[in-house]
Amino acid sequence: MKEEQIEKLRGVVRDCVGKHLYSSAIFFADKVAAITSDPADIYMQAQALYLGRHYRRAFHLLNASQIVLRDLRFRYLAAKCLEELKEWDQCLSMLGPAKVDEQGNITDTKDYGSMYLDKDGEDREIKILSAIYFLRGKAYEALENRVQARLWYKAAIKADPLCYEALECLIEGHMLTCEEETSLLSTLQFSPEDGWLSSFYSCLVKKYDKEYVVEAKFRELEQEHTLKNNTDLLACKAEYYHQCGEYQKCFELTSILLEKDPFHLKCTLVHLAAAMELGHSNELYLMACNLVKDYPQKALSWFAVGCYYYCIKKYDQSRRYFSKATSLDGTFAPAWIGYGNAYAAQEEGDQAMSAYRTASRLFPGCHLPTLYIGMEYMRTHSFKLAEQFFLQAKTICPSDPLVYNELGTVAYHMEEYKEAVLWFEKTLARIPSSVSEMWEPTVVNLAHALRKLKRYNEAIVYYEKALALSTRSSSTYAGLAYTYHLQDDFTSAITYYHKALWLKPDEQFCTEMLNLALEDECRHGADIEFESHQR
Repeated sequence: MKEEQIEKLRGVVRDCVGKHLYSSAIFFADKVAAITSDPADIYMQAQALYLGRHYRRAFHLLNASQIVLRDLRFRYLAAKCLEELKEWDQCLSMLGPAKVDEQGNITDTKDYGSMYLDKDGEDREIKILSAIYFLRGKAYEALENRVQARLWYKAAIKADPLCYEALECLIEGHMLTCEEETSLLSTLQFSPEDGWLSSFYSCLVKKYDKEYVVEAKFRELEQEHTLKNNTDLLACKAEYYHQCGEYQKCFELTSILLEKDPFHLKCTLVHLAAAMELGHSNELYLMACNLVKDYPQKALSWFAVGCYYYCIKKYDQSRRYFSKATSLDGTFAPAWIGYGNAYAAQEEGDQAMSAYRTASRLFPGCHLPTLYIGMEYMRTHSFKLAEQFFLQAKTICPSDPLVYNELGTVAYHMEEYKEAVLWFEKTLARIPSSVSEMWEPTVVNLAHALRKLKRYNEAIVYYEKALALSTRSSSTYAGLAYTYHLQDDFTSAITYYHKALWLKPDEQFCTEMLNLALEDECRHGADIEFESHQR
């Protein structure tokens, strides 16, 4: 057969692959490979078999060729076949020996200096070594060796920053702490034309910076790089709003996004979280029904069902569905945390702790399981243990204000009021946006701690700030009244005791203190009258 005819057949194979006619591609690729015995044509045939889901046949063809151990593309495709067959140990064996250090640098690559057929193509493609490192990471993760998986994912993204999947696995799997994520991004070697990608990656990682810093990053991508309506970017922005506690803003943005792209699963997860916080049980019900219908094998679908039952306070059912989500995907962090929270909501501390400990082990870069373990210890008044876990959570994520709030609360319970004031002040300093109603309890607790230290004027300032955020808290009015009472300002104390009792008429403390304040004012008035008569 003439060379022109062979080249035409190669074109037919490529066209069949492009049109997803894999049986046709396999048929013609087999004939081309038989005629030429060219390694490139054998590779094309193996690729057609792989795309047609004939994994065993593709692996046999590659393994039988003399070039499989000398050409990285052959080796990689053979390993991909073994990945699909779930033969993970053989997959790693096919990729050859290699070692990686803690920073994701390869220390032993003697087998990777082998021939590679299309070296010119490397300028236009993701580097083959990056893909190989990523596949190693997937194999180790499937074998539940998440430590090695993390190192190989880091190696993959460092070998080629265009290997987005490696970064996605590190972020979604919570494999890195905040500090490690930032450090990794700073080591990536982006080409000059990939400046937008560097900015985009910085938006994907944990976002606890001040609002103006994060908003500036989003604005740069929207305006300078014309990604204003990009769904991935808007999903990142929604995630940031959720982290800031701006749940309504987050929910509105995810609702718009899901109208545009109803099957964007990352946005769906953020939407579910926002709906949970806002108590939108109807929305959760509809989302859960649609997800179970469209994706019955995805953990996210059953997580959504669990969220619905959690929202309507049916914790036994919610636990069942969170558990189902973890059995479908053991690396789905929200399901593990939801599972623990469902136990904690019924004060079943041991089971909640067990779920949180599993999550903490699986997701070393996520501080929430450690934080929740601390909260469980605080609920049982084990304050020293609680403090240890809060400090551990602070090490993992030193910029989340919620961690500092819990440290302040535990210090207050241990009657370390100076420490409590410092932690509460750090909490308010780390809130990314303006202080919202979500942080009203922190402001009140700071006022309580200041009152305990007899810094009454400062306490009054913070009680008033708390009332500006929410006027529905009887404990804030009671705290303010008691502070005025301690300052012998009985008139103001009586006014605020009345306001507290109007919100909560059966509050015993306020009832007793109001009677005392009235007696004190009468006595004080009588003393003043007596003194005036004496003069």
